[in-house]
Amino acid sequence: MRRAALLTAVAVFASACGSGDASTVIGRADSGKLTIGIRYDQPGLSQRRLDGRYVGFDVDVAKYVANELGVKDTGITFKEARGAARESMLESGEADLIVASYSITDARKEKVSFAGPYFETGQGMLVRYTEAAIQGPATMNGRKLCSVKGSTSAQKVKTDFAQNVQIVEYGQYSDCVIALMAGNVDAVTTDEVILAGFAAENPELLKLVGETFSKERYGIGVPKGDNESRDAVNKAIEKMISSGEWKRALERNVGPSGYEIPQPPTITEKS
Repeated sequence: MRRAALLTAVAVFASACGSGDASTVIGRADSGKLTIGIRYDQPGLSQRRLDGRYVGFDVDVAKYVANELGVKDTGITFKEARGAARESMLESGEADLIVASYSITDARKEKVSFAGPYFETGQGMLVRYTEAAIQGPATMNGRKLCSVKGSTSAQKVKTDFAQNVQIVEYGQYSDCVIALMAGNVDAVTTDEVILAGFAAENPELLKLVGETFSKERYGIGVPKGDNESRDAVNKAIEKMISSGEWKRALERNVGPSGYEIPQPPTITEKS
């Protein structure tokens, strides 16, 4: 009787503990499931199509990393991670990882940890195809510039280039693009690789103008202080790059837009 009770206790303990620490991402990955926050509205990078499929470079990165952590595609739950919600999704446990064109900044690192970067780009500007006067951020004084809530892109234009620009914010980049095509704003600004996707979808209506005017380093958001998981994600990124899958994923998703594929970045977010 005592032996049976002991065996039951051991089984319960093992079941409760599992093979990993549930307080870490890699521990939760031992269950074969992870929730990953992505964007739904960025052609080429991360998009939820009408048939429910998730496609884009960020999606491919998320799947590769998850697989390296032991989670198959079928074990991934994707959740929409809008700009202003990314930190809170990690802090609340709503998402285990964020792979959503998430630029690494000192302010964000106060709330979350980052792995990466896995991609580097620069801020650009998107205008209507017939637009001739706007050639870059310095030509935005007196005009309406759109970006999404929680992004620092439009504020950078106002602070560094055009103090009299009028900033308009929407919840998603697709809303900004619709407003641009409708004539409600004069330009959209965010990372050039994101804008290139929209220009590729509407080549007769939209175009990129000017040179990039910032350096954006995309990282994978990890809960603050989960260094073990961050290091495991870094290893997965490095493997994706060295295997050639990183470049193939970019060529597959972003290449058709005409965007020049950059060299892979060096991992900097380490202990």
